Amino acid sequence: MKYVGIYTQQVSNNTKSMLLLVLFPGIILGLLYAFYAIMAMLTDQSYDYYSYGTTNWDWVNEQFIATVPWVVGVVGVWFVIAYFSNTAMIKHATGAQELTRKENPRVYNIVENLTIACGMPMPKINVMHTNELNAFASGIDEKSYTVTVTDGLCNVLNDDELAGVIGHELTHIRNKDTRLLIVSIIFVGIMSTLMSIILRFVWNTFLWGGSSRRSDSKNNNGATTMVGLLVAVVLAALGYFFTLLTRFAISRKREYMADAGGAELCGNPRALASALRKISNMPAAAPEGRDDIAQLYIIHPQSFTEGLGRALSNAFSTHPSTESRIKYLEQF
Repeated sequence: MKYVGIYTQQVSNNTKSMLLLVLFPGIILGLLYAFYAIMAMLTDQSYDYYSYGTTNWDWVNEQFIATVPWVVGVVGVWFVIAYFSNTAMIKHATGAQELTRKENPRVYNIVENLTIACGMPMPKINVMHTNELNAFASGIDEKSYTVTVTDGLCNVLNDDELAGVIGHELTHIRNKDTRLLIVSIIFVGIMSTLMSIILRFVWNTFLWGGSSRRSDSKNNNGATTMVGLLVAVVLAALGYFFTLLTRFAISRKREYMADAGGAELCGNPRALASALRKISNMPAAAPEGRDDIAQLYIIHPQSFTEGLGRALSNAFSTHPSTESRIKYLEQF
């Protein structure tokens, strides 16, 4: 793999974060405009007495302009709250607790020595009380940067292996990977929630929309239901596509680079390779339904599914295969 410096990776990740910040509102507004355009083409809003068979773009533009402030406001507030509370939400979801030097001087001293070696501020250290093995970094700035490890990881790995894993997570922080991941996770969460709300609304309309008291409105209700279904399908497809784009924006190369950084910090690439091999035997599972947290882990638990499931998870994973990462480290 071609060498890329820490500063270059920081600039790259900051650029990707800004692109996501611009791209996501654009996708939302584009979907909103498409919604009104489709409604105008397939319902009575499409026509007037003088222009039968043409789309009423004045109606589309008026509805779009009237709705934009509400959509931007809701999504903006949603993003800000999620962005600045992500550390607390992750900590709550994983049940992690703060680790102090007094409680575990071994882990604390390893983190402190590595941060001194690379000249970065000391992050917070959290521990998950589970015998499973894993670790992850999170946070958006120096006040919230956190390295989280499991009890199992600390008990099973020796000092060199643990230093390699922690060095890997510190490299994620130095490269601004954690900030880019948080932005991606929030946007995917917003899109998934919006899709769920739309599909639920369409389903309820499909079940109860036909009970109108006016017989002359039955055809209109049926047409509206069909339009709603069509719009929901389009939005769901575009939302899924956006999710894939976001996941691929988080390049798998970042894991190789974090491995290289961790190996450089601990001074022993084979120790990190050994740690990855041990973790792969018992990786910690994310909280139920929280794949957003799983993708923060040094090894994604989903990568250990079998058969077709494994092929699909690897195709859309934010992590390269553990085997390829170990092979890369062991060549040094």
